[in-house]
Amino acid sequence: MAEDDDDVLRLAREIADAYRTGGTPATNRPRRPLRRRGPARRPGREDAVALGDVLGEMVRSQGWDDRLAATRVFTDWAQIVGPEVAQHCSVHEFADGVVHIQADSTAWAKELKLLAPRLVAKLNAELGDGQVLRIDVRGPQAPSWTKGRRSVKGRGPRDTYG
Repeated sequence: MAEDDDDVLRLAREIADAYRTGGTPATNRPRRPLRRRGPARRPGREDAVALGDVLGEMVRSQGWDDRLAATRVFTDWAQIVGPEVAQHCSVHEFADGVVHIQADSTAWAKELKLLAPRLVAKLNAELGDGQVLRIDVRGPQAPSWTKGRRSVKGRGPRDTYG
């Protein structure tokens, strides 16, 4: 076994030297073919493994599940909640289990507040149970009249919307 390891190390050193010098591996000694001792030596190492399985195992072992779920809230929002809902709102922040959503109209803000429990259930089904605790919906902001042509010093906003 030590003899095989020496052959492998020698071959690796020759390849590394060849890359450093920009040439081909120089072998002064005649090469001996590597001996394989059968499948019991390295079981399953040559078997094909799905890349998704390998990456999934790496994500779990590094503890990146929560971070990955947080990014999926932004990237997979339209697929999780549906295209019609996603067309009228966008995710602005996801922190501490709270998803902050900005709606494009007050009607959609109210609708999203009513749909919030179902959206939380959908998000938890996709991202993992307990990832999303609640949804905070914000409607569109009205323009500020404190500066500009229509402001009067000492007076607050008036009924400008009819």
